[in-house]
Amino acid sequence: MNEYGERQQFRLLKTGTPARVELDGINLPASLASTDIVIFSPPHPAHQGVAQRLRSTLSRCIAEELQYRQGFLFTPVLVGAGAALWFSLSSPPSDVVLFVSSLCVIPIAIIMRHRQTVVSFMVAVLALLLLGMLLANWETRRAGTTVLDSAVTTTITGTVERREVDAKGYWRYTIALTSTNGPSLARLPNRISVLARSREQPIAVGAGITGKARLSPPSGPALPGLNDFAFYAYFDGIGATGFFYSAPTALPTQRESEDKDSWLDAADSWLYALRSAIAERIRSVIGGDAGAFAASIITDERRAISSETMEALRVSGLAHIVAISGLNMALASGIFFVGMRMVFSLFPGFSQRYPVKKISAFAALLMTFAYYLISGFAVSAERAWLMMSIMLAAVLVNRPSISLRNVALAAIVIIAISPHEIMGPSFQMSFAATLALVAAYSFWSRWRGNRERLFVARPPLWMVAFSKAGTIVGGVVITSLIGGVSTAIYSIEHFYRITTYGLAANLAAMPVMSIIVMPSALIAMLLMPFGLDAPFLKLMGYGMAMVIDIAKTVSSWGGDATIGRQHPWFLIVSTVGFLLLTLLRTRLALVGLPLLLAGLVLVPVEQNKPKPDLLIYEDGLLVAFRTDQAVATTKRQAKGFVYDQWERAVPLPDKHVAPVIFDDNAASDEETTVQAPTRRQPVLTDQQKQQAREKMLLALERTNAFSCQRNAWCVGRHETGVRVAAISNTAFTGTACDVADIVVTSRFVPFTTCRSGATLISATTLRKTGSLELWLNESGAPVAAARAAMQGVARPWSLHRAYDWRSKTFDGEVPPHIEAILAAKP
Repeated sequence: MNEYGERQQFRLLKTGTPARVELDGINLPASLASTDIVIFSPPHPAHQGVAQRLRSTLSRCIAEELQYRQGFLFTPVLVGAGAALWFSLSSPPSDVVLFVSSLCVIPIAIIMRHRQTVVSFMVAVLALLLLGMLLANWETRRAGTTVLDSAVTTTITGTVERREVDAKGYWRYTIALTSTNGPSLARLPNRISVLARSREQPIAVGAGITGKARLSPPSGPALPGLNDFAFYAYFDGIGATGFFYSAPTALPTQRESEDKDSWLDAADSWLYALRSAIAERIRSVIGGDAGAFAASIITDERRAISSETMEALRVSGLAHIVAISGLNMALASGIFFVGMRMVFSLFPGFSQRYPVKKISAFAALLMTFAYYLISGFAVSAERAWLMMSIMLAAVLVNRPSISLRNVALAAIVIIAISPHEIMGPSFQMSFAATLALVAAYSFWSRWRGNRERLFVARPPLWMVAFSKAGTIVGGVVITSLIGGVSTAIYSIEHFYRITTYGLAANLAAMPVMSIIVMPSALIAMLLMPFGLDAPFLKLMGYGMAMVIDIAKTVSSWGGDATIGRQHPWFLIVSTVGFLLLTLLRTRLALVGLPLLLAGLVLVPVEQNKPKPDLLIYEDGLLVAFRTDQAVATTKRQAKGFVYDQWERAVPLPDKHVAPVIFDDNAASDEETTVQAPTRRQPVLTDQQKQQAREKMLLALERTNAFSCQRNAWCVGRHETGVRVAAISNTAFTGTACDVADIVVTSRFVPFTTCRSGATLISATTLRKTGSLELWLNESGAPVAAARAAMQGVARPWSLHRAYDWRSKTFDGEVPPHIEAILAAKP
């Protein structure tokens, strides 16, 4: 052994001072074995510096990650990122470019898959991104939904595919549209969703239906950066939404022959009828919101839950219970799996002879599949079913059931089938919570194993007792805490708020769900074919009522904090940090912490940006002034779906200023009474124009408030001095152009600019731009800058905005004066 090797065998407590040393492989006299001797530690090899030590640590961490094949966990991340990138682009690459690029890169990545070089790594990343883009492109073409271009009143005829009752007893039908009459639509949507505001006997699934209805395209974002509901409607195959003017009429079944329907269509119809019957049975036995809530966690029919209860569930952080998600599926399959094993334990001979664990897992697998079949194939249920199926299948093949690989595999399957789901909050929040919980469980398992190795003998009794108590009590607390924290990023991004008391609500509700609700639901479903389900449904209803009471109590504490819209990079930076923190097992995971911190820093940065002064919804009917103290709108009752989004996203002040509505009967001349809008707007006389002008000028004396002539116009003056007119009767458009600086019309007008120089934002322009937010000037041009929700977006789910039914052509161009204000930065 050389001198350096001998020196390395000295393990010192402190260098350069007397120390107790141990010499391996060297026999020392007994007198020296217990003597303090002075030695000096040799210099570290090559005098390693900080950079070299970091490089060495990084190499060891990467080697460990590769050894445990953690790279597989990033496969769904990169494929999903490619799909998200493709959906986010205003103008994606052509099919030829995408196909040729994939054809060149993906085969190379397959060939180099076993090489561990930087080049092979970069090629693999690029290949997975291209694969995600290919999947997104293919799904978009596969959907091929025809979306209605503009609102229309027509008589529809079709076949009922789905139906669901809401809290008011009204039925919403999903209809396969076959024809329209008066007018006949040139671009006929394949499927529509229509509400029947009547409590008459509902029309059966599979039957024909006809009636006069008002149809509209699926709504776009309420403001730039908000959720585009037309995007999700496109992939759901819904081309229009609306309502019947009166009770629809049932027609004979539209199907000419059952032979024309595939067995899949027949099975789907049978399953849907079964699902509806189960939901109706649950609601009839339990009743009220508790019954509607109970039906939602079994069949995913949620519309029957009242808006008050749904809002309480959202504010308290318990809305995730409503959907058939991982929680419901895990509780159902887990209870069934454990129950089967307990039953088998009553027969020791059978249990010792056969693998009862695998038998129970297989039975639970079948039960989980049955649960999925009656769930209406909801997306959240699909994710939960895939996850539980993979975990139970792992038990059958003697593999760990709870692992990050199973989560990754489920994500890969879902992204391959429905890539667009990665853009929605449901997918993101579901997998974020699952990923965080599984990662925490893996870390805890490793820590527990290391701790138990410290005890050669049996651990002390106090440690056993403490461990059991901590597992039960701490498990619920930690699970709720991890689930809430992990989904906070996506709650802020999509809903612009976080629940401050969500932990308390979940701690109170989870035991009720685990001990009362889900066991009762499982037993009731097993006994329902025999008519013995009522007692257990009643017990389930008591549990549901308790959860609703918990939600209302917690929501009354004010447990809801509005955050507002976030910086475009907030979601990306925070998600990357979260994924690194949960998917990596070495110290490399700590790299995710500064990224998460950077995402949090972007929150106040975005909040400190100047807020818009004027908000315009895409239909032109809702216009709002915003100041620091209040918000004034053109509607007396501002609260609604659109305004609620504005309130959270901007955010808006609490004080709302309602418009002053002029009484028609107060007019001095009966002839000047403004008529309700019709297809052909009346032509005003010079006297009527002058009277309207005088009334508008009088109304414009009020600041930060609107004054409205019913079914005709609204005018108001912002604190900056900018005058705004919102016109619902186009006969007053010219008059509004003369007195206002900005004119918004909700109906078609034959011109694009005002002769007076006022900024005209017509219904045609709003169709192309979507909702607008404007920043106003105190002097000079009235509009300093503007942002549009849909400007420049030409994708299949937004293409209908550019269609002109008069010329039957697509035209996405906006007037030059609108382009100019959109080009300016706020």
